[in-house]
Amino acid sequence: MFLSKLEIFNFRHFGEGVNALVLELNNGITALVGENDAGKTAIVDAIRMVLGTRDQEYLRVQPSDFHFSIADGTRAEQIRICCTFSDLTPADRGAFVEHLSYPADVGPPLFQVNWIAKRQEAPGGSRRYNATEWRSGIDSEGPIIDPGARALLTATYLRPLRDAERALSAGRGSRLAQILQNTREITAEGASFDKDALEGLDPKTLSLLGLADYTNHHFQENEGIKKTKARLDDDFLEPLSFVTDKLTAHISVNGNGDDSARLKQVLEKLDVIANAPGVTDGSLGRGLGSNNILFMACELLLLAGEEDGFPLLIIEEPEAHLHPQRQLRLMDFLQSQVEKVRPDGQRIQIIVTTHSPNLASEISLQNISLLKDRKAFLLAKGKTLLTESDYPFLERYLDVTKSNLFFARGVIVVEGPAENILIPTLADLLSRNLQRYGVSLIDVKGTGLGRFARILQRSHPETDGEIGIPVSCITDMDVMPDCAPWLVGILKEEEPFPPLQGSKRKWRAKRDFPGDGLAQRRLAIEARASGQRVRTFVANEWTLEYDLAFSGLSEYVWIAAHLADNDDALLVAPDTFDAEVAQAKNEYSDIAGSVPSNEQLCSKVYARFAKDGVSKAISAQYLASILADAVGKGDLTPAGLRALLPSYLLAAVEHVTAPFEGAA
Repeated sequence: MFLSKLEIFNFRHFGEGVNALVLELNNGITALVGENDAGKTAIVDAIRMVLGTRDQEYLRVQPSDFHFSIADGTRAEQIRICCTFSDLTPADRGAFVEHLSYPADVGPPLFQVNWIAKRQEAPGGSRRYNATEWRSGIDSEGPIIDPGARALLTATYLRPLRDAERALSAGRGSRLAQILQNTREITAEGASFDKDALEGLDPKTLSLLGLADYTNHHFQENEGIKKTKARLDDDFLEPLSFVTDKLTAHISVNGNGDDSARLKQVLEKLDVIANAPGVTDGSLGRGLGSNNILFMACELLLLAGEEDGFPLLIIEEPEAHLHPQRQLRLMDFLQSQVEKVRPDGQRIQIIVTTHSPNLASEISLQNISLLKDRKAFLLAKGKTLLTESDYPFLERYLDVTKSNLFFARGVIVVEGPAENILIPTLADLLSRNLQRYGVSLIDVKGTGLGRFARILQRSHPETDGEIGIPVSCITDMDVMPDCAPWLVGILKEEEPFPPLQGSKRKWRAKRDFPGDGLAQRRLAIEARASGQRVRTFVANEWTLEYDLAFSGLSEYVWIAAHLADNDDALLVAPDTFDAEVAQAKNEYSDIAGSVPSNEQLCSKVYARFAKDGVSKAISAQYLASILADAVGKGDLTPAGLRALLPSYLLAAVEHVTAPFEGAA
């Protein structure tokens, strides 16, 4: 049995109707990712309200838990949270037989738990908010679920920024004691203590409670304890006793009561710490992060070894106090745990919430639920436009820098380092700072642009809705002007233009697309990765560097290429920078005066990259610096820069920032 669906109505910022939340969960691990205030904590608290948790913390319904509608200024009168459980085993069906539902009288039964909280008037006109009930059945039409049945559903919950060291320390009601008391190795292994068989007794064969009794026996044989007990009995309790009811004391180290109570008292004297490297006796411990790992390991020890109880583990922000490599190890471990079968035949189900791109990069796409605009979008197969082959490709290729798309308010996808370096500077100079707008820029390095776009496209937007994250995919046109092949070194000076038919050439020129051929090519490229909130922006002419030159920045691009070509020398002698810039300007003036068209001029500029092998990435660094310096000094105004930039770059930046312009 696992929690397969969660529905939330009128709880906090989730309303009803289209504003309600419907969250589908995996039979394994589900990671809830998204920016702050997306609703992750509200989802976790909703589950805790319905199922309860093993730490026995009680969540009281607060006035603010009832959804407030900004549109009409009213607060909801009732909250309903529905948990649906699927894949019920015969044992599950027997335990909840009177509460099962049979949707449409077909398929296996479901178990639905409906938690309802109502706002009610108390005497005197004040409000009280704890009128809650648990009912089963579709639309809460089934019988009330009694506390005994609900106790079978309690989840294990690890709060964010948890104090792991405190939870694992000795003390009354310690979480460690609760864990160990339900661990079969503690309760089952070893013999009990028999004081009549002390001779030859090996303490290592005793159970934990037997060992405590063994210790207690020797404790009571201590002369100091004997004398203290005798004095307590004779000097204090005897004068306070009746003749027929003599009071005496019993001093022990592990308390009184039945075995269960005594075991609990023993366990509450234990604590556990993570040993420092090279230490095995607990004399030196570790920091918060390692103790956090230890705490999660103890909780999983309990869940994995149980033979009854609902195996649901909820972890908020498992990355707390963990460095990036430890985060990756943790997520890999958690994903392995859901594959194991417990003694009762069930598997552990894990729900995690995270803000960490590190964790998101390690989680299978199938297990991610993206929260955006108070909606949940499971990224499993069939839910997105990703193809069967997209999933293994992206899971190999998703890293930290690309996984930040799950936390962004807008995404720009580019195919190379030059765009990755230059676009943030251009956006900043145009007063569209990407960080300020919450926009992530992802470089897919020439592969998979369409695949990344399809992550955020839904297969059924008419019913599931669209993910409200605007995405701009920037790509080249990859069609050169007819004059370029000779100027950039593809063809020799006297070499004829090779025919397309029967040719093995992979490059294309404008003459290969007569009539509306170029327009059709543009539409075909755009169609590969456009739809819903995703748009593809194709270079106006050829490639980024050529288009920058063609639109009006040819001199700037030439200077940047010259500086990149002399980058090693500038590193050794940075004081020659101004001289190199002056030389580049002179070279550009000579070239600009010797060509009859802008296409030829810009082809010669692009030849620095295509023919001379100048680094596009280093050139982009210099170009970003030169443009920022020009705007900073007033040599170039933001409006003037806008007029010189290719229109497709402007449109791409505006697409991901315009939805937030009013709030910026």
